[in-house]
Amino acid sequence: MNALPRALSHLDVSRETLDRLDTFVALFQKWAKTINLVAPSTLAETWNRHIVDSAQIFALQPKARNWVDLGSGGGFPGIVTGVLLAGVGGGWVHLVESNNKKAAFLRRAILETGARASVHAIRIEEAPAVIERCDAISARALADLDLLMEFGLPWAERNADLRFFLHKGRDYQREIDKALGRWRFDLVKHASIVEPDSVVLELSNLSRKP
Repeated sequence: MNALPRALSHLDVSRETLDRLDTFVALFQKWAKTINLVAPSTLAETWNRHIVDSAQIFALQPKARNWVDLGSGGGFPGIVTGVLLAGVGGGWVHLVESNNKKAAFLRRAILETGARASVHAIRIEEAPAVIERCDAISARALADLDLLMEFGLPWAERNADLRFFLHKGRDYQREIDKALGRWRFDLVKHASIVEPDSVVLELSNLSRKP
């Protein structure tokens, strides 16, 4: 049995939720042998590099919310968020993943873990027409900040309270500076509890500059 670190202890994760996460890790490692879900070099550190890294997003917004997870891939952070939502008994995650093999993996993960989530095997550009509204958007190792804002703008225009939670590596400031050329937004930088040079960027009040 694994346990989330002290940094996430305020989530009050139940034994049942930890069991669900263990189930997901076992499934993930099995499928990752045949499908490129993450960098192979990180498989041995699945709990810290992927589960805990994903869970820190939920720690920033732990109430039951409706999420859109863009480019869900191996299920990080989307499946982890869905499992944690199952623990609080509310909210939902819309997993957007256009790769059919990865989408099949995500559906299997939902079935085996009971995650509060559903899979949309469509391109991200098509998702706002299918998913009408959300409270939060997540993405991990997907695209430049400027493009992520472009993807999320339709939902931001429908919900003034929408927030983005985006994992970014050590080059995040360059991405912020580039985005400031086209966008207005409020920004909070949360230091990653996993990677010392990484952050989770929390964005709100997004709009395009005239």
